[in-house]
Amino acid sequence: MDNVTNSYNIGAFIRLADAFAIEKIIVCGELTISDKKLKKASRNEAKWVCIEYSDSTTTSLKALIDKEYTVYSIELCHESLDYNEVSYSSPCVLVLGNERKGVSEAALQLSHKHIHIPMFGMGNSLNVSTAGAIVLAKCAHALREAL
Repeated sequence: MDNVTNSYNIGAFIRLADAFAIEKIIVCGELTISDKKLKKASRNEAKWVCIEYSDSTTTSLKALIDKEYTVYSIELCHESLDYNEVSYSSPCVLVLGNERKGVSEAALQLSHKHIHIPMFGMGNSLNVSTAGAIVLAKCAHALREAL
């Protein structure tokens, strides 16, 4: 989570991580929410999910890349691919960006692939937790099918 700041978005990711048995959530950047809000937003599912806090998205990504993780940033940009057309490899990392600014340029530069969710309505974006849920469901399904 690249500078995601809203407690409800972080809580939603914690619930998603529990639902899909995700190894870990790394919350990167300055954490401005209280533990009380985080517990309320995650409905106490934080007790089952490994949550790591990091001051730096790039430091965290470099460490994961050194461990041979493939990094997929969810961000609509010139090089991004439809998330349905991507072959997800294990182990992998999904990078989700700040609610207003998206995935940072530094994180995009470290990513192996940029992926996006095609939009067919008049809007061009989704809430970060909604986008994360959509891509996580696809990624988790693909990886489990490959087993």
